Amino acid sequence: MEEFFENELIRKFEEMVENNDELYFETEEYEDIIIYYLEMGDISFAEMATNYALKLHPNSLELKIKKFEVLLELENYTQAKELMQELQEASMESTDFLVCCAKYYSNLGNPRRAITFCERALELEEEENFLHNFIADEYVNLEDPFNALKHYKLALKYDQQDEYSLENVMFCYNQLSRSDEAIEFLNGYLNEFAFSETAWYEYGQFYFNRKNYDEAIRGFDYLLAINPQAVGVYANKAACYEAMGEWLKAVEVYEEMLELEYTKSFTYYKIGLCYKENKQPVLALNAFQKSLRDDPQFYLSMMEQSYIYEEMGSMKEALHFAKEAVSMNDNNLDYQKRLAFLYIDSGRFEESLVCLKKLVDFEPNRFYNWYAYSEVLMLIGEFEEAITVLNQATKLHNRAEIYYQLSNCYFHMNNQKEGRKALDVALDLDPNLLEDMKLKYPFIKEEVEKVKTKKK
Repeated sequence: MEEFFENELIRKFEEMVENNDELYFETEEYEDIIIYYLEMGDISFAEMATNYALKLHPNSLELKIKKFEVLLELENYTQAKELMQELQEASMESTDFLVCCAKYYSNLGNPRRAITFCERALELEEEENFLHNFIADEYVNLEDPFNALKHYKLALKYDQQDEYSLENVMFCYNQLSRSDEAIEFLNGYLNEFAFSETAWYEYGQFYFNRKNYDEAIRGFDYLLAINPQAVGVYANKAACYEAMGEWLKAVEVYEEMLELEYTKSFTYYKIGLCYKENKQPVLALNAFQKSLRDDPQFYLSMMEQSYIYEEMGSMKEALHFAKEAVSMNDNNLDYQKRLAFLYIDSGRFEESLVCLKKLVDFEPNRFYNWYAYSEVLMLIGEFEEAITVLNQATKLHNRAEIYYQLSNCYFHMNNQKEGRKALDVALDLDPNLLEDMKLKYPFIKEEVEKVKTKKK
């Protein structure tokens, strides 16, 4: 990396631009400058360098090919096509040009044409690893894992320690459901490259996906022996113990992971979940509290504390942490439902309405959102507003419960005509609910006989 940050050629070029000078650079030097900016992802400077270069060397085929590459990065496909056509006759023996043509067609969604250009480039016997990976990626785009596998393997042949090729070989085997061949291939690879972290990771994942957790742990342990700093692998190993119900062993792994992490909130959260599953609520609370000390806005730990306090009967604390979690993640509808429940449980009906209103706004197709919203409005005596809500609900849900509720509201408003009309609809939709509704809404008990008599 040193050449990227202490590059004399780049320093000289940027000084020229800054001072508005005109210095001379060889064609090869400009190629190196453009490559530098492309690899750094600084496309605007790559374009600037290309313009300077072609002003000085207007007939350079290599620089025109670099311009082609820059145009592709800028997604300027009209100019890229014009330049491709201009260069085609003179550049068919250039690997860089053929790769640019392949990228052009790949970017425009024509993988077969891209593959054709890559295959032509392979004849030049340069960049074989890159080209086989390119071809394989295009076969993935064509949903052809069989041919993709063939080319990822060829890419690996040209660079046996190419992690990208190795990962995708395993991906293709998985897509083809050829698990026996996959593990045979992987074992063969590990026999040759016993210290490959990627291979051991794939080994662990292979067995994890097949629920052979002991063998998965063996793979992850080998990887950690090679690289004890591989933080993410501890999480994979812990997940194996979790899947086996070995909660305390999972905690041990997470605690090892804590030693290596800078941000620990999620790991403490996972430790808390393990203790919770192991029926150790006090230790779980302690872990969730540590998670929040590391990140005071970590709402997952807030909500988990809410659940544990509820299980312990501490409803005030359960409500407090649920409110905190919702304040950090206002659009989580599951959290809104929980907070609404806790407000209702504590008799704070007006405050629950904010949550219930959000639920009917964002999940109008869930009948019980409307049912709960109107029920709370009736509990606090807001019958007029409840009627408005219930009439909206009838447009989406033709359910007897809504009409029973609606009739109750009208009877409370002394509107017997509309109340009986709603009760009539409710009885037609589901008369079996009547006894329960009579217990909930006493007015219905008084009015139902009148409605039945009128029907007769």
